Amino acid sequence: MGRLILLRILALSICLLVLKVNGTSQDSTLQARLVLDLGVGIGDFTADNLGNLYLLSASGQIKKLNERGDSVAVFNDVRKHGKIFSIDATNPLKVLVYYKDFATILVLDRLMNVRNSIDLRKLNMFQVRAVTASYDNNIWLFDELESKLKKIDDNGNVLLQTADFRQLYDSVPRPELMYDRDGQVYLYDRQRGLLIFDYYGAQKNNIALKQVLDLQVADKNFVSGRLNNRILLYRPSMLQLNYYDVSPPLVDVKKIAFSNGRLCVLTNAGSLRIYQTH
Repeated sequence: MGRLILLRILALSICLLVLKVNGTSQDSTLQARLVLDLGVGIGDFTADNLGNLYLLSASGQIKKLNERGDSVAVFNDVRKHGKIFSIDATNPLKVLVYYKDFATILVLDRLMNVRNSIDLRKLNMFQVRAVTASYDNNIWLFDELESKLKKIDDNGNVLLQTADFRQLYDSVPRPELMYDRDGQVYLYDRQRGLLIFDYYGAQKNNIALKQVLDLQVADKNFVSGRLNNRILLYRPSMLQLNYYDVSPPLVDVKKIAFSNGRLCVLTNAGSLRIYQTH
């Protein structure tokens, strides 16, 4: 029940963001006011649906900030597993830190303490491209070596797996992002688009959103991203695709993300800027 509430909060935040856009045409502009500038030295970041930010430094430290920019927790175990490949904060109570080179997932609690470590090599999974938390407190991942979408629990037990994608597709998807939203699993491959599966691993749809940067799936009705320094918003239920300029313009951008109705922008210089839209 708590997870459903969190997802509804996220969907509401995106709805509010859309309502703040001046119009709905291809020439619409999203007005953005800078509310936080979190300095330099940030290599990457992610955000959860409560407005918390997770900043990754060059040294591999993860610092969790609340929506006001105050530090609330730090993860400092930076040497044991090598370089962090991705951070998934889909569930703020269960943050997944993935070390691709060592095929290891660390499960952190809300205070960034290690709850569990999953060595995928012991499960004969040596090439995992993407991971994300599932709605039922388990973990989705894409096993590239076997070309299968799999769900595992915290002990590494495989709860579900699809058929070999090599038997289903002419060319195997290489997803860089995954999301579990509203009873569906989303895999994003920039070359193929957004693949959508049900919880049993059957493909439901393939949305031809290609070459989109920073793609986010809020829920089954809202997909956002960045293309040519413009904001992209796609509504699958309406088959409606819109682009929005941003004022001030998006320049020198490494990554963007929406969180709790705000636009987060990481620059190539390593500065994270938080904008309130209006």
